[in-house]
Amino acid sequence: MSDKIHNLGSGFWNIRGSFRIGIIDVGTQCSLVQLASGRFIFLDSYTLTDEIRAQVMALTNDGQDVEAVLNVHPFHTVHCAQMAKDFPQATFYGSERHPQQVPEVQWADDFVESEAVTQRYPELEFSLPKGIYYIAPDEKVHSGSLLVYHPASQSLHVDDTFVSQPLKILDAVLPELNLHPSTEDALIDAPDAGAQYCNWATELAHKWRDTRHFCAAHSHMVEFEVGDFEKVLITAIDKARPKLEKA
Repeated sequence: MSDKIHNLGSGFWNIRGSFRIGIIDVGTQCSLVQLASGRFIFLDSYTLTDEIRAQVMALTNDGQDVEAVLNVHPFHTVHCAQMAKDFPQATFYGSERHPQQVPEVQWADDFVESEAVTQRYPELEFSLPKGIYYIAPDEKVHSGSLLVYHPASQSLHVDDTFVSQPLKILDAVLPELNLHPSTEDALIDAPDAGAQYCNWATELAHKWRDTRHFCAAHSHMVEFEVGDFEKVLITAIDKARPKLEKA
């Protein structure tokens, strides 16, 4: 899988990258966002190389205008150390798990999911799933992540929590989304955990119904017509709700 950068307009770029599990490249991503100040932040860490690195450096004054990296998935830590070397002046935000896994990076005191970070970047909207663990006790369960929406470009950056169809060609027939396969395993220990999660996701579908660009970590980028994101996400939730509410 070759790295690609997609300019989604209004100061939002999604970078599609490579991540191998054995011989299978499941892909990964990061996104670059230009702030109202003219400076930049990254959503997630990724090791930039070759043409992609050159394009990013050209956009960001050789990296000097990157002020922060927001690592929004607790279990996506592979590229954090290299990203910190590439952008040493940037503030690195992560979850409670990030400093434990990558202690060589100087992490900010504020967690990425904190209200302080939300207030710091009004160009973005954030949402943390309800009813499932953000950092699951079972480290194989990766459903929890901090979702980030960029209203100006109608772009949604999401790691693992929601996934697109495995084959991009299927989107030409009907774009679909699914909940991460480990969602049931990620439910918190509460009798209404499944309902909490489904209600949160339904509210999100309505709130971010204008999403045009769905950028997921381990699948591909999906382009929606206005209103279709809401429909397909609600369809996925309604399909999963009976099982999740019984769990």
